[in-house]
Amino acid sequence: MTARSLTPAHDDSACRARRHARVQHLVVADEHALAEAEAMLATLPLCASGRVFLEVPDASWIGRIAAPARMTVTWLDRSVRRGAPGTGELCKPGTAMTRAAIAYADEVLCDENANDTHVTLLGGFLATADVVEHLTSANGIDRASITVRESLSAYV
Repeated sequence: MTARSLTPAHDDSACRARRHARVQHLVVADEHALAEAEAMLATLPLCASGRVFLEVPDASWIGRIAAPARMTVTWLDRSVRRGAPGTGELCKPGTAMTRAAIAYADEVLCDENANDTHVTLLGGFLATADVVEHLTSANGIDRASITVRESLSAYV
């Protein structure tokens, strides 16, 4: 802590401290935003924790993506997933990441600490709108803690 600041320093040493408050993140992206997601993950501090869901058309898109050690990256391969239960439909773009983000939020972001989570949505419009709606209405997450692609921010 510096004399000018009342907040502790945020550096590698502070991040390794046992009682350091870790900020949780939920990052959701599709194949059109993989580079954007990776760039965003590179800006996170070492102590960031949470989940990253990356939806891609098929396994050929799956690769290594750098993320803080306390974050779990999950690749969602649409080619091996199905659409709405009982329909036999193929998984449409945005469906897998919407399901994953909502399931994660319902399981993990369901207490008073949910608003301490930073959400970044880098998918298409429909998926992003569905996730924002669920997070704000069902999970009570403040809309201000949800970041969406700049091209969609006026709509969701």
